[in-house]
Amino acid sequence: MSAAEAVVRVADVVKEFGALRVLDGVGFDVARGQTVAIVGRSGSGKSTLLRCIAGLETVQAGTIEVCGHAVGRPGSAARAQLRRDVGMVFQSYNLFPHLTVERNITLALSLVKKQPKEAARAKSAEVLALVGLTDKTTAYPEQLSGGQQQRVAIARSLALEPQVMLFDEVTSALDPELTAEVLAVMEDLARRGMTMITVTHEMGFARRVADLVVFMHKGKVWEIGPTAELFSKPRTAEFRQFVSSEL
Repeated sequence: MSAAEAVVRVADVVKEFGALRVLDGVGFDVARGQTVAIVGRSGSGKSTLLRCIAGLETVQAGTIEVCGHAVGRPGSAARAQLRRDVGMVFQSYNLFPHLTVERNITLALSLVKKQPKEAARAKSAEVLALVGLTDKTTAYPEQLSGGQQQRVAIARSLALEPQVMLFDEVTSALDPELTAEVLAVMEDLARRGMTMITVTHEMGFARRVADLVVFMHKGKVWEIGPTAELFSKPRTAEFRQFVSSEL
């Protein structure tokens, strides 16, 4: 993959919390339109890596580029550009409980994109249709199931029209039925060509949807490759053991 094709470039990234090295020379590229699944055991550095890509953590060494911009570059303009380019959805929904679904979505459009009220409401309706929640515009978060709240969180990120979406264990707090409805939204986004990096324990989803799988172990990229190839022929004992334990 050439540099021009890569939307996200992670190179030799080191992240430390005090004496603990959480990421140890991590690197890979993500092409436009690719879905990448980052898998591995708890504590392998998956979520920390995603937070570094989103600019929520600073790294001690290495570089991260998103859409041609260096992540971690000083200055408010650089941070604002990253917020426009990257949408991130967390395990916790982080919705404002005192605001309606529509207002949860239009707030960022008003503040970040300075959109007028009617344009923001039109965008809100558009993204709620994408996640199958057109009938929940006036509902409050407490009136929604966990799966619906997570879909609103996805819609809120999509409303800002990011070039890259990051998902951090977005189904881990949900029961199987609600997990299925959130994963269906993510599959649809993949079909539409959204560039996505997802940290997940859902191996079935990873096998079905991901173009590329990154297996992390002890803060390193232990194995990486096309999904079908990696799952059918694990190259390391660690990944073989991980796959068998997740089945």
